Amino acid sequence: MSPHFNMLRSLACAGLLSTSAMALAAPSAAPIFDVSRIVNDIKTLASDEFEGRGPATRAEGKTIDYIAAQMKAAGLRPAGDKGGWFQDVPLRMSDIIGTPTLSMNIAGVSQALTQGSDIAVRAAETGQPAVRFADLPLVFVGYGVTAPERGWDDFKGVDLKGKIMVVLVNDPDFEGGEGDFGGKLMTYYGRWTYKYEEAARQGAAGVLVVHESEPASYGWATVKNSNTNTMFDIVRADPKAAHTQMEGWIQKDLATKLLAASGVDFAAAKAAARRKDFKPIPLKATMSADYAVKSEIITSHNVAGLAPGSKYPTETVIYSAHWDHLGIGAPDAKGDTIYNGARDNASGTAALLELARAYAKGPKPERSVLFLAVTAEEKGLLGSEYYADNPLRPLATTAGVVNMDGPFGVEKTTNFSISGAAKLDLLTTLTEEGEKLGRHYTPDARPEAGSFYRSDHFPMAKRGVPAISFNPGRELVNGGEARGKELGDIYTRDRYHQPADQFDDSWNTDSWEGDMTLLYNVGRRVADSHGWPNWSADSEFRAVRDASAAQRK
Repeated sequence: MSPHFNMLRSLACAGLLSTSAMALAAPSAAPIFDVSRIVNDIKTLASDEFEGRGPATRAEGKTIDYIAAQMKAAGLRPAGDKGGWFQDVPLRMSDIIGTPTLSMNIAGVSQALTQGSDIAVRAAETGQPAVRFADLPLVFVGYGVTAPERGWDDFKGVDLKGKIMVVLVNDPDFEGGEGDFGGKLMTYYGRWTYKYEEAARQGAAGVLVVHESEPASYGWATVKNSNTNTMFDIVRADPKAAHTQMEGWIQKDLATKLLAASGVDFAAAKAAARRKDFKPIPLKATMSADYAVKSEIITSHNVAGLAPGSKYPTETVIYSAHWDHLGIGAPDAKGDTIYNGARDNASGTAALLELARAYAKGPKPERSVLFLAVTAEEKGLLGSEYYADNPLRPLATTAGVVNMDGPFGVEKTTNFSISGAAKLDLLTTLTEEGEKLGRHYTPDARPEAGSFYRSDHFPMAKRGVPAISFNPGRELVNGGEARGKELGDIYTRDRYHQPADQFDDSWNTDSWEGDMTLLYNVGRRVADSHGWPNWSADSEFRAVRDASAAQRK
């Protein structure tokens, strides 16, 4: 047994984790998975014909029809709205019309800013038809965190109305703060989504996140490609309560220049921001912007298929994966404009379909198993967020969620992991099943990336449902962790959220059958049980899960 599993067993014995996962029935023998069929699904979904699978594009219909057809052929039952395969997901869609005019006046010197190069501003998600302002002052607010439970306030009462926030990415402990945020492990305060939300709460006119590759966990190409295309959001009664009129990112060099013009060294400002006594720094700079925005309410779709349970059909286990990617966008150096999204996340969708075939053709699970392909993950987990607010099957009787986002190893691995860090019975089950296959659990290799908040399991987790997002690990049989890290870094630098994320016939698929077997065994073990996995006693998600227990009777 791995040290991690022994630790989890100790937690269960001590009452920090429930023993329900420890007692779950052993899964029935796993089926044989057809890797060639998985490859074909990836090739199809990531082909140029599917145009990057952008929500609300002509590619959406082609994509969701393909997924539904595969679910039907597998033998699933439709589980969407009104007895169909789809769940309608209303979204606000926003686009910048033309090229935005952006500039700053830095210590009396005007500087034009190039969209996608110096700066990446998003289409306003407030519903307004244009963003137009002149000479608004900029204020450096450190990490932009208000965390009363940690005694932390980066704003110190400074009025930000009519001003632009300049804020660092990640949270104060990333580079050695005072320990209030748990070290390298990113909290939600470190996510850019939090920075945007906090800017709106502070009444700021806009917010600019300073990009640095290490604390962001990706390069500028990812920032540019993710922020300068079509934006989506859930439909809100008051969108201005969640968004400022201008949200975007700037390069570190520009931030350094802004601070230097105000007599402040960038490194010194970052060091100050890591302390509780940090105070906002007004900058000797202003910003102007002028661009039109087209905003409309559209309907995208989740795809849902069900393998009905034989014994507890009203109880549910969910496998999920997002079908969307970035669609068609700015050309790369080769002139390619299609963001194919082979690993992200045609691979997860292909795994979902192959698992659907296994469950539909094999022995009936005791609990029903829902296969959920969600939309608009790339726009902020919106399809899964909508499902969590409008579940097709009650969350109180959903035993657990296994999400798949890039679930296959680049080569055969000896380990596996999950996105982020969490203690829950579902991880105990995953660890046990992995041990049976000769693999061991390793904590997230990049806790600073905030992966727990970046996958479709998170909207379910924050509503109490035990949920994990599977990671195939990077300790390679050939080359070990060092080579696994090298290959992972190459993907992040050269392919992630870029047109180069395409299927490659040279991919090593040696680990894929093992990955599928592990995913199947975990879900099957929960499905063939009447136990209720839970979070650890000290988890922030435990209370809401416990409160839902009465609804199962």
